[in-house]
Amino acid sequence: MAGLYARGGAAVSPRLVTAPLITAQCDAILHRGPDDQGVMTDGDFGFGMRRLSIIDIEGGHQPFHSPDGRYALVFNGEIYNFRELRRELQALGRIFESAGDTEVILAGYERWGDDVWARLDGMFAVAVWDIRERRLTLARDPVGIKPLYYTDQAAGFAFGSELKTLTLLPGMAFAVDRRALHDYFSFGHIRTPRSIYAQVRTLPPGHVMTIEASGPPTMRAYWTPAYHPSETRSEAAWIERFRDEWLDTIGKQMVADVDVGAFLSGGVDSSAVVAAMAQVSDRPVRTFTIGFPDPRFDESPHAEAIARHLGCHHVTRTLELADAQAMLPEVQHCYDEPFADPSAVPTWYVSQIAAQEVKVALSGDGGDELFFGYKRHATERRISSLPAPLRRLARALDAVPTLPSRHANAVLQRWRKTTGSAALPNGVARFFAKTQITNEAFRREIFSAEFIAEEEGGIAALVAEYFPDPDAISTDTLEQFGLADLALNLPGAMLTKVDRASMAHSLEVRVPMLGQGMVDLALSMPADMKLHGKVGKYVIRQAIAPWLPEGILDRRKQGFQMPLAAWFAGDFGAYAEQLWRDSGVREQGMWRTGAVDKVFADHRAGKRDYSRFLYALAIYCLWWIGRPKTLVEG
Repeated sequence: MAGLYARGGAAVSPRLVTAPLITAQCDAILHRGPDDQGVMTDGDFGFGMRRLSIIDIEGGHQPFHSPDGRYALVFNGEIYNFRELRRELQALGRIFESAGDTEVILAGYERWGDDVWARLDGMFAVAVWDIRERRLTLARDPVGIKPLYYTDQAAGFAFGSELKTLTLLPGMAFAVDRRALHDYFSFGHIRTPRSIYAQVRTLPPGHVMTIEASGPPTMRAYWTPAYHPSETRSEAAWIERFRDEWLDTIGKQMVADVDVGAFLSGGVDSSAVVAAMAQVSDRPVRTFTIGFPDPRFDESPHAEAIARHLGCHHVTRTLELADAQAMLPEVQHCYDEPFADPSAVPTWYVSQIAAQEVKVALSGDGGDELFFGYKRHATERRISSLPAPLRRLARALDAVPTLPSRHANAVLQRWRKTTGSAALPNGVARFFAKTQITNEAFRREIFSAEFIAEEEGGIAALVAEYFPDPDAISTDTLEQFGLADLALNLPGAMLTKVDRASMAHSLEVRVPMLGQGMVDLALSMPADMKLHGKVGKYVIRQAIAPWLPEGILDRRKQGFQMPLAAWFAGDFGAYAEQLWRDSGVREQGMWRTGAVDKVFADHRAGKRDYSRFLYALAIYCLWWIGRPKTLVEG
């Protein structure tokens, strides 16, 4: 979806919003909805959408208008409890003309106003136009599954599902946000609410914004993640509670008037999705996975074993180095801004494969954040149990020199990253330290003094910005860490990756782990049901084990990893170095160019594994080459 509110008054002709302009915004995101288009203009306001028809294919055309003509609505996403809300509204006297979820949202808004957003179980970015009051309302789902960007400039207030809907607008200015660059080269993505442009922000998850005919927009949270311990239950009762909620969630998210498939990596979360789909479906589940030639990174045999056990219609494709290099510019382009999660490449590729057979795919994303499945969660539990003097002593590994072995250096580097956060004061601070792709010392080596001077306060400043009182989250540092993962990394990295990579192929990906019932359950569950000793996602493993081959869940977590270190030591590294030299990035003045050249050389020699930074640099170079013409440089 996309729109523009010029906020100049309908009588001022230069401020009138034209249908061709809104159509151009929508055409920029044709890939998000090739099945249908709808545009509405009303004086100095206009909005529209591109529709991927999933439910109520014939009757779901947008914009949708209220019976009295006062409101119009467009939205991107799916609402899974729309049938229940529909029945509730019918009992209150509402008569519906369509069979889908769009009209239910609008009817709920008419009845409950902004209280409707917390009632929706789904993924959504919604725009409601009040024709009488000339008021625009924007809302985004609680955990940020669907994107929503906006800019407020002299030329008007504009919004859209992707940045490309904004950068094409006349009269708008866009300049690189230097703080966003610090985010990017620190974490591999740009932290909400920032974007790569100083003039563009994202509506934070769980927030609603109101834009009147004049004055600044107002914004408030309608939902924020918080732990709310439930009544005491036995382990068996928690497992049963999870299984019941999981099957109910999967059943709701499989509702569609088109074929539904699933991504199957062979890990716990995707296995949980497919196993539950097989439980509730009356036909074989279509599953898709990506393998790698390097067996250290290839989970496809495990995915195939699960697919055979569950009777799935399964497709596996292998991602070769040459293919990854060839598709990298297209992968980067779909994000509109630098985005350096390497798993975007296999996610983009598996989406391309799945879109050839289905219109909707379910994914296991969100399970790690909700149920403490990352290695960093287990590390946090170990670190938090150490006495403070020992945590400070652990940092002595920083003084160990480079070793002669490539493998030994890689191990040492991982230990340095683990112990480097040990002396930090709380789980939130350690979250920022553990999710960095580069540390502060490295950034001081490769960036100019002027650029580094802008990065003030380090991790302490990040804690103060996002979670100024970690103890208000929980007195358990693991829960502090986990909530930061849920609130920041999930929408900024994981969900951004999946949304853009899938929608680039007109594929809708649903994430049942982030259904509202699942989120509420996870936030009420004791930490040891999620991280049980050293076993993450314990309750998920126990709940789905009866549905899967014995022992299949006992493997070490891998995820959609690529063999980056080896690739950057060879041809992929040469490709990235050529981008560095030819893109114009090297001349930007923010680098110590000799230090960056040395990073390439040291990685090739095996002295350190710099592959995450080198991947981020290559992506930034590709973005810079294709940056919008409207970008103001300097």
